[in-house]
Amino acid sequence: QVQLVESGGGLVQAGGSLRLSCAASGRSFSTYAMGWFRQAPGKEREFVAAINWSGSSTYLANSVKGRFTISRDNAKSTVYLQMNSLKPEDTADYYCAAQGPWRVPGGTKKDEYDYWGQGTQVTVSS
Repeated sequence: QVQLVESGGGLVQAGGSLRLSCAASGRSFSTYAMGWFRQAPGKEREFVAAINWSGSSTYLANSVKGRFTISRDNAKSTVYLQMNSLKPEDTADYYCAAQGPWRVPGGTKKDEYDYWGQGTQVTVSS
C-alpha cells in the first residue's frame, strides 16, 4: 500500500509555471507506475500524465503536450508535474495516483489506478 500527498498548487497568471509534487509513503515506491489527473468544477476527472516505474517512459495528454513534464525521483519517493505556459483552462484540482505493481504502466483511465492523493488546487488567471 502507498499513501500519496500532493503539494505545489496555487494561483498563477496565464503563461506562468508551477511544479506539483507528490510524496509517497509506504513500501516499494519504485514498483508503482504513477500518474497525474485533474478535475475542473463540474467536469469529469481526466488524465494528464503518467510515468513508468523507472521514469524511462512518460505519457502525456494531448492537451498538455509541449507544456507539461512528468518526472520522478525514486530515492525521494516523489513524482513531479512541471507545468509551463499555463492556461486558464488548466484550472482544476490535480490528483496524484499510483498503479499497483500488477498493472501495465501508463494507464490513462481512472480505474487503472489503485491509490489516490487528496489533490492540490491549481488556478490560472487570465
